[in-house]
Order: sequence, then C-alpha cells, then structure tokens
Amino acid sequence: MTDPVSSLSQTARRARLQALAREYLELGKPRVVLLIVFTAVVGMFLAVPGMVPWPTLLLATLGIGLAASSAASINHVLDQRADAVMARTRARPLPTGQLNTRQALLFALVLGALAMLILALGVNALTAVLTFLSLIGYAVIYTVFLKYATPQNIVIGGAAGAAPPVLGWAAVTNGVSGDALLLFLIIFVWTPPHFWALALYRRQEYAKVGIPMLPVTHGSEFTRLHILLYTIALAAVTVMPFATHMSGWFYLLGAGVLNAGFIYRAARLYRSYSDALAKKTFVYSIQYLAWLFALLLIDHYRFYFSEALQSALY
Repeated sequence: MTDPVSSLSQTARRARLQALAREYLELGKPRVVLLIVFTAVVGMFLAVPGMVPWPTLLLATLGIGLAASSAASINHVLDQRADAVMARTRARPLPTGQLNTRQALLFALVLGALAMLILALGVNALTAVLTFLSLIGYAVIYTVFLKYATPQNIVIGGAAGAAPPVLGWAAVTNGVSGDALLLFLIIFVWTPPHFWALALYRRQEYAKVGIPMLPVTHGSEFTRLHILLYTIALAAVTVMPFATHMSGWFYLLGAGVLNAGFIYRAARLYRSYSDALAKKTFVYSIQYLAWLFALLLIDHYRFYFSEALQSALY
C-alpha cells in the first residue's frame, strides 16, 4: 500500500521544486530575453543569402539567450532594493524572499559561464567577446552607474540592448558589417521612446527610489516631446534598410504602417497625456519592434518563399 504521508511529502517536494524553477525562470526575465533572442536570430538570417547552418543557429541562439538571462539575473541582484519599493517589481524573486542574493548570483554566473563556453567553442571568439561586452554593458555599466547618474541613462545604456542583431550577424559571418550596424541603430533609436513611455506612467515609483528617469528630472511634457521626436527619428532610420538595398518594398510598406502607428500614438501622448495611453504606447512599442524585425526576415526570404510556393502549385 502507498503511504499517504509519503505521497503528500513527494507532492509537496514536487510543488516546491516547480515553484523554485519558476522563480529562477523569472530571474532571467524570459519575456525580455525572448525579444532579444528573436532580434539576434533575425540578424543571423539577414547575414546570409540562404539558410543559416543549423549548428551555428542553435548554439548561437542558446549562447546569446543564456547571456541575456545572466545579465537579467545580475540586474535583479543589483536592483533588489529599488525593486522592493516599486509596485512593478516588488513581486520579483529577491524582494519576496523566494530566492536570496547568493542563489541569484550563482545562477547568473553559471548561465554566463555556459554562454561564453558555448559561444567561444561552438560559434566564434568574436561573438563571445561582443556578447560578454554587451552583458557587462547592461548588467554593470547601465545598472550600477548610468541608471542612477543621468536622465539620459536609457539613451546611453541602450547600446547594450541594441547589440543582439550584431551578435547574431557576427555568429554567422565572424565579422560586423554596415548592415549589422544598421540593425543596431534601429534598436538604439527605438529604446528611448519605448522605455520613456513606461517611465511616464511609473514616474512616481522611479522618483521614490531615486532613479533620475527623464519624466522625474524634466517633467512629463518634456519627456512626451522627446518620445515624439525620437519616434520620428526612428521612422527615418527604419527607411535605411530599403535605401541601402538591404530590404525591398515589402519591408518598406510594412515599416511605413508600423511607423504611422507609432507616431500616431506618440503624437496623441504628447497632446493629451494619460497613464493608460502611455501604457498602450509602451505595449505597442514592443509589438512594433517584433513586427519590424519579422518584416525584415520575411522580406529577406521573399524570393525563396515565392519560388517554393510556385513549385508547390505547379
């Protein structure tokens, strides 16, 4: 016969392990990392005319994803005091006590070490070095210094967040070209309006923990104007893949629709502010970047899709 006490104990242990796994997963900020990895993968495919070699695709994706999760975990450790105060972050594993600093740091170091080994041994040294610099840029330079030093923190620190397509490109080509830097530029210009929209409706929380986000130091109207100006600049930057023959008309038309939607929301936000509209603008900015890179990918392979369709029909 099955011992009821033993069964209950096993169930409790299983539930605890599942809960612990969820907390460690949360440390790695999976939703943020998913977008990072997606832009890196698009960078890989845009770097070659045909298919990316499967070993490179799998190992580079894994390595970049692990490095991004490592950086996110370090960010949790360094920001835990502020996270405990802010409503948006107080339910994270460290403020709630579900995990402690030692556990989080060990997790981050293991992920980071695995990422570097995979990239250095399975991909190439350039990708490993660039990924490491990106990790340090976000987890240390931005989180420790820039975040608390200047209201331009997200502008300067955005360089680390804009690196993934370059990492993907380097993984396939073992180099960095002008097209790769153009992908970097798109995310770099996208980052301020994306993050300032969040900072607008969370401005009181940032003020409470002493983080000098632009709405805290310069006010709502100033920030909204800069969101609009950056969004217009972003629209101009996203035309460049077409202008440089990196992409075609399909991408340009799709990007035009996405840019119109972003500028419309930024203009509405500037004219008449509400927290609800700022939140909608923030959510749209995430969808915008994902769809923009999806358009780049589809446009890159449009001829292959067309030929495959014709072969299937005829």
